[in-house]
Order: sequence, then C-alpha cells, then structure tokens
Amino acid sequence: MVPTIESILLTAVHIFTFQGQQGLTNASGFFFEREGRLFLVTSRHVLIDEPSTHFPDRIEIELHIDPNNMALSTGFSIPLYREGQRFWRQGLDTAGAIDVAVIEIERAALPETTVYRAFTIEHLIAPKETVDVGTSLLVVGFPLGFHDTLHHMPVVRQAVIASSFGLRFQGEGYFLTDARTHRGTSGAPVVMRVPENQSLQGDLPWKLLGVHSARLDVGTRDRKLDEALGLNCAWYADILLTLTQS
Repeated sequence: MVPTIESILLTAVHIFTFQGQQGLTNASGFFFEREGRLFLVTSRHVLIDEPSTHFPDRIEIELHIDPNNMALSTGFSIPLYREGQRFWRQGLDTAGAIDVAVIEIERAALPETTVYRAFTIEHLIAPKETVDVGTSLLVVGFPLGFHDTLHHMPVVRQAVIASSFGLRFQGEGYFLTDARTHRGTSGAPVVMRVPENQSLQGDLPWKLLGVHSARLDVGTRDRKLDEALGLNCAWYADILLTLTQS
C-alpha cells in the first residue's frame, strides 16, 4: 500500500474506448470485487450508446504498476466482444434499461504489481440503512479527461444527495445528486464517507451509493435565460449485486 495516497483514489480508473485502433471517448470507472472475482464498473453508454452511434469494440484502462512510484502506469486492453457476443453485463429492471455495466477482469492477466482498491458488497448500503437528503458525497472520476497526468490519479467533485435516497426518482432506478459534473465523469463511483460511529473492514472507509450516469436537464429550460439545473442521475449501486452474480 502507498500510505500517502488515499485509498478512494485507487478505486477509480480512467477508461478509453476504441473501435479497432481508433480512439473514441474517455470515461470513468471503478473496481468492484465479489467472491474473489474482480469487475470493472462503468456506465452502459460508455460501452454502447445507440442514439449517438457509439459502438466501441474494446476499452483500455490505465493501471498503476509500482507501489513505490505512482508515476509508472500501463495501459490494459479489454475486449468488449468475444465471438460476436458481448463480454460485459448490463442492468435491467421493471422500468427498463439501467445505465450501468460491468465487465469481469481476469486477475491473472493483470501485472503482478498492480496497485488498486476495490469496493465489495460490504461497501453497499444495507436495506435498513438510511441516508438523508443533503448528505455530502464525492464523485471520483475524470471530468473531460482531466486528472493528475503525472501520477495518473482521478479528481473528486463534491456533491450532495438531491432527492430522497431509497426512492426511485420518477420511477427510474436512480437518485439525484447536486454537483458540477462534465463529460468523462460517466461511470464514476458516488461515495459517502462512513460515519465515525460505524466500522468498515479494510482501508476503504467509504460507502458506495451509486454510479454517476449523466447530467439531468429540463426540456423547457430557456437556454439563454436559465442556467442548467446542475443535477445528475446516479444509479443505485445495489444493481451490482445482480450484475456480479456467478
């Protein structure tokens, strides 16, 4: 472990999408571990987005490979399809598609010295836990691709919960956050610091509440007179329980 690096920063990864050798977009993602299996989590629209004709066939993530020198990194390529079948999983519920996708990472293929942290089931909000509206959150990612290019670290944006947590906003599987976000943040983890009166195993004292998806706007907004709402959709992280099942 690198004691000078906060563990939450090591959960997030920079994602680059490709079609063949042509670079397409960049986005955010994070690691999730379950029963010894490792997954990369991001937004579904990072991997496929029909309205914008975005159809990458592989992604590349940036990995730290030296715990004593965070300036050293390597690109790790992940195919999105095998024999014509998608290699990733996407979420569905009674309201339709969920903008969350996971792809399993073969641990044996990772460099032995890879430095990262992963959320687990223990980091998800339990059914009986309550989170108040207005609670302070962080969104950990790569807005517009911006990050510490020397140490390959993400940045965080402050946010608060802007709708009743636990309710599906307008019947969809997400809640709202109030935060300044940009393109490239899609797929970022939305986290809450674990209260001091609670304990959490390991060195990652954060609760994973959601997966940042997109900014929310109002169709009736006068773009000359009215500022953007500054609200965002974050899909509830408990969808990962379904997407990472064996």
